[in-house]
Amino acid sequence: MPSLVLRAPVAGRHARVLLPGDKSISHRALLLAAIASGTTRIVGCNSGEDVRATVRALRLLGASVRTMSDGYEVHGVPRLHDPRTTIDCGNSGTTMRMLAGLLAGRVDAVLDGDTSLRTRPMARVTQPLGAMGARITTNAGRPPLFVRRRPQALRGLHYRIPVPSAQVKSALLIAALRAAGPSTIVEAVQTRDHTEIMLKAMGARLRRQGRTLRVMPSSLRALGRMRVPGDLSSAVYLLCAAATLPGSALTVRRVGLNPTRTHALQVMRQMGVELRIARRSHDNGEPAADLTVLGGRPLRNVTIATHLVAGLIDEIPALCALAATARGRFTVRGASELRVKESDRIAATVELLRRFAADARALEDGIVVHGGIPLRAPREAWTHGDHRIGLAAAILAAATRSRITIRDSACIATSLPGFSGFWRSAF
Repeated sequence: MPSLVLRAPVAGRHARVLLPGDKSISHRALLLAAIASGTTRIVGCNSGEDVRATVRALRLLGASVRTMSDGYEVHGVPRLHDPRTTIDCGNSGTTMRMLAGLLAGRVDAVLDGDTSLRTRPMARVTQPLGAMGARITTNAGRPPLFVRRRPQALRGLHYRIPVPSAQVKSALLIAALRAAGPSTIVEAVQTRDHTEIMLKAMGARLRRQGRTLRVMPSSLRALGRMRVPGDLSSAVYLLCAAATLPGSALTVRRVGLNPTRTHALQVMRQMGVELRIARRSHDNGEPAADLTVLGGRPLRNVTIATHLVAGLIDEIPALCALAATARGRFTVRGASELRVKESDRIAATVELLRRFAADARALEDGIVVHGGIPLRAPREAWTHGDHRIGLAAAILAAATRSRITIRDSACIATSLPGFSGFWRSAF
């Protein structure tokens, strides 16, 4: 079981870091480039294990994905091939769910993953794909997924997504590109819209009206060159750590600032974090900027509005760790999706906070943290195989100025490869 030892951070440091590319955008860029007409060079692609699982899957399906010094070069193929072996999605739910949409009706394939991924719900994507005519069977709604080719085109779909999920939405949008007629997808709450932005840029006939998306059968054209901005979700964990260190100033360069992803920054500011944004830019519809946090400001806890939760689900452990250092009561509700992440992220976050002597309580659909209580650092913490829990442990180590050993730390590389190096550079 690999372990990661983080040195005690030094308050008062000023640092600048450039993080790997956004994981969500990287997955989508690779998948859509593989079925587009032409060649796409994806610069700054995330190199974590989750994205590598998508790369391996596309190669098994006959796509040409060439590793470059600064990303990948993808040659779109008109027809995907049946893989000769099971496609191993590793720990990546994004890879599995979005591949289900990409492959529906196209090929015969088996999608499987590691022990953790095999526990995650897949009926939420296979059922609506089945309504389009796809033939996908599962193990009682969980992986592995058995995808079967069908001679006829998929049917268009009118579907209201019951649980907010950008992965489900994306899978359906990708499948709808090859349907026999139009498809309409309705979101209860708008989720991250990277797929819609990318599809429009690549020529898909797609229109949004409020929370309703309508997509017509479409062919995609390659974009030639795409630059992936830095991963905002990963940046939030480092910025929260910096917020706990008096006199510190941390700048994370060229981070993606898609409006559907910035709710965590909104909450941080509500808590009193001094956050500055500079050097704004755009690339293929995706905004980016440099983010700077000045540490040591007095923090106060808040109740997160329920309508924001879908847009910050990956950052909740970071905000809970920050809340342990702030005054007052921090509450998040409407986050039951955390129960079916890489871990039961509600239970794992509360366990982690309590190891640092924080006052935290699990709710069925959320977490309550009472801040202002002196924290005590344990010698070690466990990730439960969940990269976000490992990163949250680092925030708490920063808050207590402590050296810590993070057990079962390999999972951190799924989203933030080279994390220990970024930690040394920042703190």
